[in-house]
Amino acid sequence: MKRFIDNAATWLGIVNITILLVFLVFPIVVAIAMSFDGREYMGQFPPTEYSFRWYKSFFSDAYYLKGLWTSLLLALITTVVSTTAGVSAAIALDRYTGSGKQVLESLFLSPLIVPAVVIGFALLLFFAMIGIFDGFTRLVGGHIIITFPYTVRTTLSGLVGIRKTLTEAAMSLGAKERQAFWDVTFPLARTGIVAGAVFAFAFSMDDVAVSLFLTSPDSYTLPVAMVSMMRTNFDLTIAAAAVVLMIFTFALILVLDWTIGLDRLIGKGVFRS
Repeated sequence: MKRFIDNAATWLGIVNITILLVFLVFPIVVAIAMSFDGREYMGQFPPTEYSFRWYKSFFSDAYYLKGLWTSLLLALITTVVSTTAGVSAAIALDRYTGSGKQVLESLFLSPLIVPAVVIGFALLLFFAMIGIFDGFTRLVGGHIIITFPYTVRTTLSGLVGIRKTLTEAAMSLGAKERQAFWDVTFPLARTGIVAGAVFAFAFSMDDVAVSLFLTSPDSYTLPVAMVSMMRTNFDLTIAAAAVVLMIFTFALILVLDWTIGLDRLIGKGVFRS
């Protein structure tokens, strides 16, 4: 009887995982398939004919292309700033042993808890109050705030288990504190740092809720352009835009793998005490 219950539980777990995978993957498959739909209207799935017409429409539409360019530039700036600031904050938190450490950590991670709509509206009021009306500047500020917690959290995870004695040993051998960080701490914490940078890039490219409040007629992201077109001129060009957005995220991972190697970049940065 016990063996029967164990087998039933195992199969139930397999079925649940399969359903979850289908639920996660099938909408993506539908979006990709519909982006190649050759019909002039959005019909039933699967498409009866295929073509690249919606991709041609996307790459010939100045509105979408401007949003794509803004998203890429914004994601790159956000990733650099968030990673630099997040790593600095994480190292400071890791080394700080006084009172209030948990409060500081909670403060840094608070954007993960506060709804994105609230953050977007609050930032809109804040930027208006201090006189910043440039859309791109506001977008950079907003995206840094929503991606900063990811770089802090992942870097802190990477720092866990790195013994302070390693840095002290390097300094006792003549290395300066900065040199000890780059030669000892950084290679061991590289997993968390790189993961945080990838998260920052992906979330910046994908954000809608905060960006909707901070855009201007001249500065808007691709997701915002997609939402705008859904309301005014809904066609399958949006499906092509969604696929392009996914491609850029996957391309980032592929470029890292081809140029440096994910095993070398991430895997060897894992430290176990």
